[in-house]
Amino acid sequence: MTVWLCNIAAHHNALVGACPASDAMQATSVMADAPPSLAGIAPTSSHPLRNAIAIRRLLLTAMALLLTACASSEKGSTSMKVSSATISEGAAAVSPALAHNTDALLFGEVWKRPGLSPRDRSLVTVAVLIARGQTAEMAAHFSLALDNGVTPLELSETLNHLAFYSGWGNAAAALPIAAEVFAARDIRVEQLAPVAPSLLPLDEASEADRVQRVNSAVGSVAPGLVEFTTKALFRDLWLRPGLAPRDRSLITVSSLVANGQVAQVGYHLNRAMDNGLSQPEAAEMITQLAFYAGWPNAFSAVPVFKEVFSQRTQG
Repeated sequence: MTVWLCNIAAHHNALVGACPASDAMQATSVMADAPPSLAGIAPTSSHPLRNAIAIRRLLLTAMALLLTACASSEKGSTSMKVSSATISEGAAAVSPALAHNTDALLFGEVWKRPGLSPRDRSLVTVAVLIARGQTAEMAAHFSLALDNGVTPLELSETLNHLAFYSGWGNAAAALPIAAEVFAARDIRVEQLAPVAPSLLPLDEASEADRVQRVNSAVGSVAPGLVEFTTKALFRDLWLRPGLAPRDRSLITVSSLVANGQVAQVGYHLNRAMDNGLSQPEAAEMITQLAFYAGWPNAFSAVPVFKEVFSQRTQG
């Protein structure tokens, strides 16, 4: 108990110290008036892992409360809007060529291409950053995504979805950054993805076919994987309404390409196109992914995209 209290105190002092004087008092007041629900996430279990998770939740909640208070006096001026200047701000003194390419090429050309909407480009980019655990640009791109029309609920649900497809650790690494962005914009938990929403209808025929194929390929090797693939992914995660099926497919394909996991790209790209992603949009995804996931990962995915396009054209 002493350790986690010290951690909270340290974070409290650091955050309050970073606030203007008037807001520091407000931040302290916010913590003093913290809701009783905070007690429910304090460590009470004798299990070390559960205690660690509880501590992390408490820290994130405390940080969000404090950051919200610090931002309250500057509503409207702390939207954290990203631009090429934001991303390349520190690059000019280290790599002038990188700063130039960020301004002129990445934001000056790629982000302005018509093949994908700015919202879709943000979803693709955010998915890459989360999937690869690249935290340095997350705050800027989370903010840009919100500016480009991704809702707080959709961004929250993207984190939940990518925990399954890129790993819990990568999704968890993004949580404190998302908490800061949400706090700066006064985004409340009520605006985020709920725990147990009413699920979208299940396509029984398609699901039966998927179950049969997965059971045949994997069941004798990893029955637990088969169980959770059905129970947690395709009968829950993929039916959650916080992201449209097309957008869920968009971030899944982006995550797979970003980590060079081409073996599953074919299935998920077909699913994305079944869910409404057009071939020109899918093609433009590769261009966006080349810049954020790297040329080798983009080129490794091209044969799979080509095969899917060909099969769908032939019917």
